[in-house]
Amino acid sequence: MTEPLQDERETVAEWVIWAAGLGKQVTTADGRLDILTAVNLAIKPGETVAIVGASGSGKSTLLGLLAGLDLPSEGRVWLAGSCLNDFDEDGRARIRGRQVGFVLQSFQLLPHLTALENVMLPLELGGARDARERAKDWLVQVQLGARIRHYPRQLSGGEQQRVALARAFVTRPSILFADEPTGNLDTQTGRTVIDLLFELNRTQRTTLVLVTHDASLAARCERVIRLDSGRIVPEAAP
Repeated sequence: MTEPLQDERETVAEWVIWAAGLGKQVTTADGRLDILTAVNLAIKPGETVAIVGASGSGKSTLLGLLAGLDLPSEGRVWLAGSCLNDFDEDGRARIRGRQVGFVLQSFQLLPHLTALENVMLPLELGGARDARERAKDWLVQVQLGARIRHYPRQLSGGEQQRVALARAFVTRPSILFADEPTGNLDTQTGRTVIDLLFELNRTQRTTLVLVTHDASLAARCERVIRLDSGRIVPEAAP
């Protein structure tokens, strides 16, 4: 989909993510800087999509807008049937808590919590009574059953990212956003983590939106969206 359809309500029902006319500008000492311009896209439930482009092309900014971490300067974003423009930060956070998991380059584990406690955290914030049991189960699924009492500083980079994977999937999200998930890992460790990510994504039937500069990683997704200077590059005709 390259242009938004007229009947917005009917359109968004077909997609887990739908964005129309997205623009993002910031003001700098040199004037206005356009980060994203006229971005339109739609993502189906269960689809795997890579967002690629050169450094500074707007990849992470677009992911942040699609996830409701920021609001666009122009345009609208619908996530799992909700127009994010209609909510304040607390409202968008509630939607993310119900629908979204994140895997980031920097792992984002809390250093004073054990692996188990890091995975339990989103469940506890959501009021789950079985947080400990579900977190243990997911750490076993990512081959860290023997490391549940270890703190992040006691884990390797690959192990920390596997904890982050468990934390992302433990709430059973419908959408997983991954931003350069192997950026801080060596090649072999990164390959192992990505194999695990795609396997979990397949078994959980999650929609995956992946930001990466790695062409081989992007090729594992069903669709690739390429950004150039804040605009989507049209796909070449077959």
